[in-house]
Amino acid sequence: MLQFSIQRVRNLGSLRHRIFDLRSYDFSTAVEPSWRLRNPPRVPNIIGGSFVDSQSCDSIDVLNPATQQVVCQLPLTTNEEFKAAVSAAKQAFPSWRNTPITARQRIMFKLQELIRRDMDKLAMNITTEQGKTLKDAQGDVFRGLEVVEHSCGMATLQMGEFVPNVSSGIDTYSIREPLGVCAGICPFNFPAMIPLWMFPVAVTCGNTFILKPSEKDPGDCYSF
Repeated sequence: MLQFSIQRVRNLGSLRHRIFDLRSYDFSTAVEPSWRLRNPPRVPNIIGGSFVDSQSCDSIDVLNPATQQVVCQLPLTTNEEFKAAVSAAKQAFPSWRNTPITARQRIMFKLQELIRRDMDKLAMNITTEQGKTLKDAQGDVFRGLEVVEHSCGMATLQMGEFVPNVSSGIDTYSIREPLGVCAGICPFNFPAMIPLWMFPVAVTCGNTFILKPSEKDPGDCYSF
């Protein structure tokens, strides 16, 4: 540290020049960190239930905001890969919509079990990629888990309605049917909660789903 004593400086002008001269010094101690020399893992796409490496040459670094370490690289999916994901979802829809609702519910029960088992890992992943405190990250996962629990009761929620003799010789009824291929685009601020708001309900209702996680913190979406 540079220290100046005003009592020892007779000419204040010379002190001013000495202070401004500090601008010419380079006090930076930054060096190229060793982790930049390593190859970070590259995140694959999930298409048709399988991990598929993207053919894109462009990618985004996912950084740990606390250390600036590259956690992984997220490729910018090509148009052809996106079309392949949509096509796979369309092909899966007819058989999935005809899958009994109780079978679809059992998948949500299993998802609920896995989220509870890996709650701490999912929360730590959020902290690493997004920077939330661990407690906030656990709350992020828990709020999403509540929607998965809600989806486990979808058989009752999907019941239609029937009203006999609403008019002379007329009965009315309603049927809830799946729509088809659905999609969700997730923001960065709640990387577990918002995806879990989207696909569990849609999938349990008999739809297929395309999920695009945030490019800033995609890790939890790939964990589900």
